[in-house]
Amino acid sequence: MTALLRRVAPLAGPALRLTWNGQPIAAQPGDTVLTALLLAGDRLRTTLGADAPRAGFCLMGACQDCWVQLAGGQRLRACSTLAEDGMALVDTLPGACP
Repeated sequence: MTALLRRVAPLAGPALRLTWNGQPIAAQPGDTVLTALLLAGDRLRTTLGADAPRAGFCLMGACQDCWVQLAGGQRLRACSTLAEDGMALVDTLPGACP
């Protein structure tokens, strides 16, 4: 899968280690969860029934499109939540992308 985003500046320090649906992904301090997910893949999930890619909509915490969960069940907005080392993220919605 080709990443939707790419970094245009060198990495600023040690990477944060996260998982998305059990798959390892990396982030940098200051990245949002959505940034980490889109650097790792080409979408957050697919539209139910249409198989169209979805990658967040408003990117400012207003639209409800980027909700994900921590493995423990806590829901968070991927676009406005800073990535933290060790986060285990899951998407329980149909169409989630690894």
